[in-house]
Amino acid sequence: MLINELEAKGQTLFKYRGQLPVVLLIAGLAIYYFADNEIGIPYWTYLALVLALLGQFIRIYAIGYTPRNTSGRNTKQQAADSVNTKGLYSIVRHPLYVGNFFMWLGCALLSQNIPFMILFILIFWLFYERVMIAEEQFLFKKFGDQYSKWASEVPPFIPKFSRWQKDEIPFSWKTILKREDTPVFNLFLVFFLFELIRIYKMDASLKWSNGWLILFIFGVVQMTVLRFLRKSSSVFKKP
Repeated sequence: MLINELEAKGQTLFKYRGQLPVVLLIAGLAIYYFADNEIGIPYWTYLALVLALLGQFIRIYAIGYTPRNTSGRNTKQQAADSVNTKGLYSIVRHPLYVGNFFMWLGCALLSQNIPFMILFILIFWLFYERVMIAEEQFLFKKFGDQYSKWASEVPPFIPKFSRWQKDEIPFSWKTILKREDTPVFNLFLVFFLFELIRIYKMDASLKWSNGWLILFIFGVVQMTVLRFLRKSSSVFKKP
């Protein structure tokens, strides 16, 4: 059946879901460098940053309220000890992928190339649709009616805010610090690289843009500190 074929493809793509944005953004950088089509909308870069930070905020919120051993960053196989149905998961089945979409769409906007933005959305949809099918099949097989009842009431990607239910567990900054050490750095790195290309195209010389440079340095410091704390602190080593 087609659902089985999509599930099998989704299982394969699941292992590489972290690499897709990297490939697309490398393409976006190349298009921005070689193309000559500025959109010309004032504060376009700041709009892109707002979308990207919105996506990061959604990820942080979802992960901070996520029970242990669910919605992880595992890549080899699916894993879940329970069905998360509260908080963001009460209004949308895949909030992490919603966050990913906004975060990487903000970066894609930096290309200022409308065909590339449309292509990004299309590839993201086709890729993650199959990943979501694989995840949902895994959860249905493991949790049965408990999962299917919740999934039948909650939309997969576009939130239904009227269904909001408060989280039952406290927000965990420990979980955030353990799992979100690189996304902020990656985000500011992408913006900084696009800024460097923009400046280089303007006068064929590399000049540092202080604002984006500061954000990039902040990302480096943030990632370095969190990784140091994770390796040295006994708090992070506890399950």
